[in-house]
Amino acid sequence: MTTKQVWTSYSDDLKYFIISKVKDKTISDDILQDTFIKIHTKLHTLKDITKLKSWCFSIARNSIIDYWNKTNKTFEIAHFESEESITENIHTEKDCLRGILKNLPKKYRDPLFLSDIKGLKQQEVAFQLKQSLSTTKSQIQRARKLIAKGFMDCCGFQLNSDGNLVGEIKEKEDCKVCN
Repeated sequence: MTTKQVWTSYSDDLKYFIISKVKDKTISDDILQDTFIKIHTKLHTLKDITKLKSWCFSIARNSIIDYWNKTNKTFEIAHFESEESITENIHTEKDCLRGILKNLPKKYRDPLFLSDIKGLKQQEVAFQLKQSLSTTKSQIQRARKLIAKGFMDCCGFQLNSDGNLVGEIKEKEDCKVCN
């Protein structure tokens, strides 16, 4: 695989990941560039191509840590009134997901939870909910589509050419789901 193919496949996801950690687009662009320089120079050392995505994210995570270390920017709890004040001001994808799941109809939420969170096979979910496998499969797929739609409606995410959600979490005041 070439660096260009890695860029095409993962650059949007990596950029979103980096932005979620540093909260600054300019800095995230620099870190993304640094990440891809490292990917380009070390791609030949990757032995298992099936681990490419996690390898790329590890490099991005290390690049973020390098940035924080170079700039001596660290979070010191002593500078804040409490740890809660930090988390209250940060709006994350978890906040949006929590709101989206809360608004998801129970008939979709339950099979999704059993399948995607508890890790049950869809046949086991159908048995537990006392319904047909085809009903269960369609409810899980519908739930996933509603979650994606929720992120698109909430924060303006879009589906990329691979069908993955890409975008950035908006400020909490601009979020339609979290307010």
